[in-house]
Amino acid sequence: MTSIAELVEDRTVEGVFAVTRKERRHTRAGAPYLALELADASGRIDARVWSDVDLLDARFAEGDAVKVLGRVERFGGKLQVQIHAVEAVEDVDPAALTPSLRRDADELDGFLEFLADEIAHPGLTVVVGSFVRDPDVRSALRALPAAGADGHHGYAGGLLEHTVGVATLCRETAQLHPRLRADLLLAAALLHDVGRIRELGRGPSFRPTEEGRLLGHVHLGLRMIEERSRDLDPAVLAELLHAIACHHDRSAARTAEAAVLYHANQLDAQAATRPVGD
Repeated sequence: MTSIAELVEDRTVEGVFAVTRKERRHTRAGAPYLALELADASGRIDARVWSDVDLLDARFAEGDAVKVLGRVERFGGKLQVQIHAVEAVEDVDPAALTPSLRRDADELDGFLEFLADEIAHPGLTVVVGSFVRDPDVRSALRALPAAGADGHHGYAGGLLEHTVGVATLCRETAQLHPRLRADLLLAAALLHDVGRIRELGRGPSFRPTEEGRLLGHVHLGLRMIEERSRDLDPAVLAELLHAIACHHDRSAARTAEAAVLYHANQLDAQAATRPVGD
């Protein structure tokens, strides 16, 4: 069996992978083909089915674990698997085949609780605690990526890893610059991507939900926070929502805390995607 990381051009590939994307398309001449993305613990790769399309299409669905026989070719400067045979594998968990956390999940969970406990503001403590102590939220943090399968931290648990990373950067920055409102900044960091919980479906595909496709994680996150902040001082809530609303838009930031959150988010995302050794 061959892992995706080991694939090289002009070689036969035989292995078991998760189908993280499956689309039926047509060539310019009108012939049908399947455009797939395959994944295992070592990475992801595009794949195509050109022959026996109707027969092979019926054998598996997006999200299945499949056994593949094919050949690796280069197309558009990228490796791609040309599939000759494929069938579903019933006794393999597809989620277990995909890339996973680079750090220990239990350790990250402990850091998440530690960071939440650092918040002294009574109102913000309650709001953040309502998320951090929620079993469904904790489960989603471990199950989802931070920005979809193609983005930074694009693997199950990436959302937990990224949340802890951004919050840690914000905590350290607040210690260096005491004029920053540390509680507000840390609360915003811990909740900045909570909308991903409603935006993304579970693996291995992590497809956007319908409301996620239409509204996006920032808007969904703001709604979720407002739902749990009915007793929070309106001025503090406005500052919290503003920082989170701006975490992808530096030019919109009107407070120092919002600007710091933007840069911490960018730093953690960039550091996670930069090739090792560069």
